[in-house]
Amino acid sequence: MKKHPSPLRRAVGLVLTLLLTLGYFSPTQQALRALPASLRLTQDEPISLLTGMLRASGEGLEVSASQDETLSQYVSVTGQKSGTSELLLSILGIPLRRVEVEVSPEKRLIPGGQALGVAMRTDGVLIVGLSDVKKGVCPARDCGLQPGDVLLRIGGHAIERVADVSEIAQQNGTSPLLIEYMRDGTTAHATLTPVQDDATGVVRLGAWVRDSTAGIGTLSFYAPDSGQYAALGHAITDGDTGSILTVREGRVLKASIVAVQKGQRGVPGELKGSFLQNAAVLGDIAQNTTLGISGTLTTAVSNPLYPDGLPIGTRSSVHTGAATILSTIGTGGVQEYTVEVTHVSQQNAPAAKSMVLRVTDTRLLDATGGIVQGMSGSPIIQDGKLIGAVTHVFVSDPTQGYGLYVDWMLSQMQGTSADQ
Repeated sequence: MKKHPSPLRRAVGLVLTLLLTLGYFSPTQQALRALPASLRLTQDEPISLLTGMLRASGEGLEVSASQDETLSQYVSVTGQKSGTSELLLSILGIPLRRVEVEVSPEKRLIPGGQALGVAMRTDGVLIVGLSDVKKGVCPARDCGLQPGDVLLRIGGHAIERVADVSEIAQQNGTSPLLIEYMRDGTTAHATLTPVQDDATGVVRLGAWVRDSTAGIGTLSFYAPDSGQYAALGHAITDGDTGSILTVREGRVLKASIVAVQKGQRGVPGELKGSFLQNAAVLGDIAQNTTLGISGTLTTAVSNPLYPDGLPIGTRSSVHTGAATILSTIGTGGVQEYTVEVTHVSQQNAPAAKSMVLRVTDTRLLDATGGIVQGMSGSPIIQDGKLIGAVTHVFVSDPTQGYGLYVDWMLSQMQGTSADQ
């Protein structure tokens, strides 16, 4: 005969279940789950953390508690010296969570906002399309090549220009050629047999290639102590394949904005600039990654709005609320415009889409409709600190866009953790 639990045991079970459920949703448990695995602070820069009933302490850290109007418990944490420390959270003397805290010495950067011309030659040549030389015959496709591949060497010869490809093909004729190429950062080899075009007599590989690009972007910041800079906040990619372009050589140049195509829902706007006619080279391009471009400026830049520069606001200090961006959208030079940070992502490794911005400044909305192409790289300022840069516009809503943490741009610029 099956035994049923007694009413007492059922009652105890229900009470325990209720207590566990209440405990899981308690302010303390919610605070524990919301805490990041690590914090990165600038020395003497306080940040606020929701801790519930937890007590916080840490060697080399100044910790003070407070309550807001909802009686929620917060602690303010300030790094007193640079280095790595640990924030201990406990209740009734029982340690519940340890958070690693990295404190960096204060670093000041010159914020950008200036329009830049970007001119770059690729390392090798990029395949942007394939085509038949004869009906149903495409040597490049038949040997396994595809759009987005970068041709590095053909028949043992290094490839630097588009003209190199056709010159080698004509000299070689229709004999097989060893191709060295790069796909998704990995080098590979293939054997390609060129074919003669019956209509023209020209020997062809069946691949359309490109070796350079140029466009307009915005300077994010300049480090006067090293001469290094960061810009764009996103990679320079090929318009046909979407592939990130490799860098053989590149230059950033002084640019002037000559026209603005206003953004609309579904149709991104654009800044139109001029920089090649009277080229004034500012520096080189050393890196082109998902985090933007970086290199060294041979000509120091200044910002009349912030001549002494700004301290860095690390990702731990970024919050929703009011902020500003610096951009050049006409002949008036760098201007400051109000925005609102509407969402902040917790990121412990370099990644795009760190935050979401919404333009609130009527001057910018009237002139451009919001964020437009060419404004990528515009520095974002919050609480008197440089916190990141504008990267992309929402195609469906040009008043909104994404931003990237300054931490990630610095890591790329310094070559310490760049995401290739």
